[in-house]
Amino acid sequence: MTIALNPNQQAILENAVQHSGGKIIWFPEHIKGGARAKVLEGLFKRALITPDGDDWLVAAESYDALGLPRPGALPPTITLDDPELEADVASVEASWQTSAKDKPVRTRADSKQALVIGLLQRPEGATIAQIMEATGWQQHTVRGTLAGTLKKRLGLTITSSKEAGGQRVYRIESATSGTEAA
Repeated sequence: MTIALNPNQQAILENAVQHSGGKIIWFPEHIKGGARAKVLEGLFKRALITPDGDDWLVAAESYDALGLPRPGALPPTITLDDPELEADVASVEASWQTSAKDKPVRTRADSKQALVIGLLQRPEGATIAQIMEATGWQQHTVRGTLAGTLKKRLGLTITSSKEAGGQRVYRIESATSGTEAA
């Protein structure tokens, strides 16, 4: 992010950097008295200067605003041909790419989420109404839990079926069952 300076601020900061080692001792001729205090206050509020006793010093952010390198800044020491660094980066990136289905499903045994999973694991499955009654949730919360938490986050396979004239029944598909997917 670049910081825009007005011409007076730029002149004050440039003079301090070039002539007094970062100490603000000069102001343009037309800035006197209370105007100097206002300019200093504006620079301070934007973290461009810092107090040093009764004096003001140019902060590192001022060098950035002026497009100058910060004093004492060291160049980066990381080289692109460091095999140890490359190996570390590759291992970290590989850990990011594990899918949700490879991760173990973790849930508290006494949570509403565990209750919903238990209802869906029954051979008869569960309807939206049954899950609403068991958890005290509204219909949209149950649907969101099925689609978001259980399917996407935990990677479970949720299936649904609807018999003629009946309600839709949801189940967690096991390795042996073959019902139509939701």
